[in-house]
Amino acid sequence: MSVAQVVPFPSSPPVALPESAPGARPVLRPVNQADPPPPRLLDRVRQALRTRHYSRRTEKAYVGWIRRYIVFHRKRHPGEMGAREVTQFLTSLAVERKVAASTQNQALGALLYLYREVLEQNLPWLDDLVRAKRPEHLPVVLTRDEVRAVLQHLDGIPRLQALLFYGAGLRLLEAARLRVQDVDFAANLIVVRDGKGAKDRVTMLPAVVKDDLTRHLKGVRRQHERDLKNGAGWVELPDALGRKYPNAGRQWGWQWVFPATRFYFHRETRQRRRHHLHESVPQRAVKEAVRGAGIAKHAKCHTFRHSFATHLLEDGSDIRTVQELLGHRDVATTMIYTHVLNRGPAAVRSPADRMLGA
Repeated sequence: MSVAQVVPFPSSPPVALPESAPGARPVLRPVNQADPPPPRLLDRVRQALRTRHYSRRTEKAYVGWIRRYIVFHRKRHPGEMGAREVTQFLTSLAVERKVAASTQNQALGALLYLYREVLEQNLPWLDDLVRAKRPEHLPVVLTRDEVRAVLQHLDGIPRLQALLFYGAGLRLLEAARLRVQDVDFAANLIVVRDGKGAKDRVTMLPAVVKDDLTRHLKGVRRQHERDLKNGAGWVELPDALGRKYPNAGRQWGWQWVFPATRFYFHRETRQRRRHHLHESVPQRAVKEAVRGAGIAKHAKCHTFRHSFATHLLEDGSDIRTVQELLGHRDVATTMIYTHVLNRGPAAVRSPADRMLGA
């Protein structure tokens, strides 16, 4: 039996099959979709701030000032405006609204950021804008007896926080954001994470607060264990740490020293979390305590920090040490407390006292 020789047919160009032909491949045609709209200006501002790791408070403040600037000029786009419009807005703040120089400079900083970093306009007039001269105010400082009187009118968590303000020089938000792992009872130290200027520092843990703080943390731990049993127990973690360590948000060391009393539901992760105690809680308590102590000074939570620095200098502490404890970048900032010591005018005897024998 002979095998027939197969002769290949000459190659021919492929024939396109109609869509209805059997075995035809589906024809993929591009769908006419409209391009996504470009991000809005304020969304671009937020994105630029978050890319550069600005704090949430800075983001909120800058977005607020940029929005006011746009509304002030009847919703004109900032790209259509320049130095004249910026100056008009800043002048209105000072003349009509009578804002402080620091507030006016914050508004200017927001607008400079908008033009330089978001709109990317490297214009010469940006460098010629005049900043308001900020007046030098002496800080309000309580005497030791006044601090004691205010503390006597505080109890519970506000008293613990006030002791940390005065005994460790913590700022209001630094105390509110304190984590369990940042309190070292053995070494009598507190590690302040991501403080003002995104800086870490170490300060002292007052011995007088250790027992009360230990009892407080035992109660917080019992609450955390109950939260874990109920499927909660999460806290917010800094940056992308939650992706790197998925279960770290439930660990005891990352819990807030002063947690909030309620949960909140985080939509992205679907976690039931606790935020730290809101800063308005100690603010209201200190305000009532100052009033109850009969102190006429305009004292608030930050006044304890001023008193901490002043009393350390009165006791002979080196100003560089005080600078490190406060977390000041420049020693000139710490030098302001030398003006409220019992030296200078307080140490000089008035000629009226000499003449009248007082």
